[in-house]
Amino acid sequence: MSEEQVQKATENVANLHLDEVTGERVSKSELKKRMKQRQKEEEKKKKAAAAPPKPASKKKATDAFADLSPSQYHEARTRQILEFRNNVNSKINPYPHKFHVSISIPEFKKKYAHLKRGETLKEEKVSVAGRIHNKRESGSKLKFYVIKGDGEELQIMSPAQDYNGDEDTYSFDHEVLKRGDIIGVEGYVGRTEPKKGGEGELSVFVSKIILLTPCLHMLPTDHFGLKDQEMRYRKRYLDLIMNNKARNIFKTRSKIISYIRKFLDNREFIEVETPMMNVIAGGATAKPFVTHHNELNMDMYMRIAPELFLKELVVGGMDRVYEIGRQFRNEGIDLTHNPEFTTCEFYQAYADVYDLMDMTEIMISELVKEVNGSYKIQYHPNPNKEDEVMELDFSRPWKRINMIEELEKILDVKFPPGDQLHTKETNEFLQSVLKKQNLQCSPPLTNARMLDKLVGEYLEDQSINPTFIFGHPQMMSPLAKYSRDQPGLCERFEVFVATKEICNAYTELNDPFDQRERFEEQARQKDQGDDEAQLVDETFVNALEYGLPPTGGWGCGIDRLTMFLTDSNTIREVLLFPTLKPDTLNKSLNE
Repeated sequence: MSEEQVQKATENVANLHLDEVTGERVSKSELKKRMKQRQKEEEKKKKAAAAPPKPASKKKATDAFADLSPSQYHEARTRQILEFRNNVNSKINPYPHKFHVSISIPEFKKKYAHLKRGETLKEEKVSVAGRIHNKRESGSKLKFYVIKGDGEELQIMSPAQDYNGDEDTYSFDHEVLKRGDIIGVEGYVGRTEPKKGGEGELSVFVSKIILLTPCLHMLPTDHFGLKDQEMRYRKRYLDLIMNNKARNIFKTRSKIISYIRKFLDNREFIEVETPMMNVIAGGATAKPFVTHHNELNMDMYMRIAPELFLKELVVGGMDRVYEIGRQFRNEGIDLTHNPEFTTCEFYQAYADVYDLMDMTEIMISELVKEVNGSYKIQYHPNPNKEDEVMELDFSRPWKRINMIEELEKILDVKFPPGDQLHTKETNEFLQSVLKKQNLQCSPPLTNARMLDKLVGEYLEDQSINPTFIFGHPQMMSPLAKYSRDQPGLCERFEVFVATKEICNAYTELNDPFDQRERFEEQARQKDQGDDEAQLVDETFVNALEYGLPPTGGWGCGIDRLTMFLTDSNTIREVLLFPTLKPDTLNKSLNE
């Protein structure tokens, strides 16, 4: 830690104040807020004391926390747990080191699913653990809990006669436990015999119950749940506690990554790791994040793509390499973009863009079938229109369209030849086309940006089922090899699904002379004000001079692919910790 960081941390600690009620150290504003809340509550108590007496409540002592507000609950529970924690003679250790779990909840339910109604196995002793989501009782001698673990629920049934300990111990141990607590349970296995029929509930009949970790906050109710999107993204831990859907999204995301990894491993690719920071932001057309290395006293860039490093490995003789990892782009945030995101990129020597088209169809279509059980999936693209649905069909073969030819048909114009697409005359032509179509392109009005605007408007927005768009001009693809058939174009494709790009691939440019010219053109575009254009990477050009074999390169956005396969219409749903504004974060955490 630097001297400046140590000083800052010291200042932060110095600015914290002791809350004498809970024993916590909090900010001055938070302490004021708590004191104000306590003053209001004290005034309420005085009014209540002065009011005529109400009929005696029928609620039991175990419901002492039931009518508290969230802030009152947090304060009361914190005080209770601190008493246990600070009392050496307490019967309760609220934070024990260890609890032996003999079987997980999913394994338990699978193993004992055969039990019939009313059947018990008193010799079958188990110990399970989970978080309390529901707590109820039937009289003073029978307690019920529903606990969750590994995404599944299990009923815990605690009759007083089965409990290890006297009646006082039984009552005390159960009174301490609140909804949200993580508990350990020891007991035997059985299925209940309900009075109203039915097959009964698979349960653990308790002989001992232990508080493993208390929850100091009041959980949202099961009935209303946690639905506020802002809160769900900012407190993902609470989202995962309350919403199985969120958990299932990230399980699916894990399956997607595992499938891609297995697919490539089975084809003898080697998984590698490349630097997250570099002195040049290369490998893609995007605006980078800048950071500073103190020891070297130099600015560095967070990587926007691992492409150049991976191709250097192919130069070195690693013919098939891939990397699954984070990229960082200092650009806008919307439904499909986040400043940091995950991609998979692979490079295969002696393959070209046409090989990769076939490989992409097989990989993605079979991935969809593996995860979803079908090549067809239902997708709701609009968060505000739940009845708007797309049926996406990933079965092969996929549609393939030539970029320039398709635009000529749609716009009823004739584009300049491919080898003239970078000229001033083409710039004027593209501006006239945009004007005629009433389309606005953000400056600078380079040929590549204007053509990309037309493609987005007329080709990408029409691509619902998986569609290959190919035949890109060289000016839009500074790292792709030129077309062997059409001058000025390159061998590249993009895959679009539901109007969004998920894959990008090309026959790699391995001519160092051509590569240098492309980099220099990118540098000129940067001089014109295009922050996304690349700089000349001398290290990479030098690597090409040693010889890069004919190679096909491929990249896929894991986040967007996960969006489609989990029917999520915003990228924030598929990122555990999406990027959010800090001012709202501070407000949210203090509530």
